[in-house]
Amino acid sequence: MAIGIPVSIFKTQLLKLLDETFSETKGIYLDRKGALFETVRRLSANQASRSVSPKGTTIAGHVEHVRFYLRVLTDSIEGKTPRELDWSESWKVTAVDEAEWAAVSERLREAYRHARDVIESLETWEGDDDIDASLAILAHTAVHLGAIHQAMHAIA
Repeated sequence: MAIGIPVSIFKTQLLKLLDETFSETKGIYLDRKGALFETVRRLSANQASRSVSPKGTTIAGHVEHVRFYLRVLTDSIEGKTPRELDWSESWKVTAVDEAEWAAVSERLREAYRHARDVIESLETWEGDDDIDASLAILAHTAVHLGAIHQAMHAIA
């Protein structure tokens, strides 16, 4: 007899980790005030526009890339036909002024709200990309969040 994880338990735990990563640190795996939105909120446009190395990207670039990736994977979970993707497009944001930084940050929030709603609505987790795309959102964002935290140390 196969024993599995009940869908409700998996979804509850995944959503907790996503919330920790994006919106509010609860101490599951991040240090206090380490979630992406908490981190981004503390940065000025000037700070978000500084690169830590000549070939590196900016924090604004990381934020826009996370938003782009989040949208791609959410579309996949929703079963939308993939369009041809230009991944370089996800890195085009570099320097931002205060208004642009606010807009980039808000687009990320909107993309996360939509992704969270989509994941929360899943009842069976039987779609081709339901589990892997959801976990990829978590892992991919955590990687970029770590890069953002490291960049903050370099620009401080």
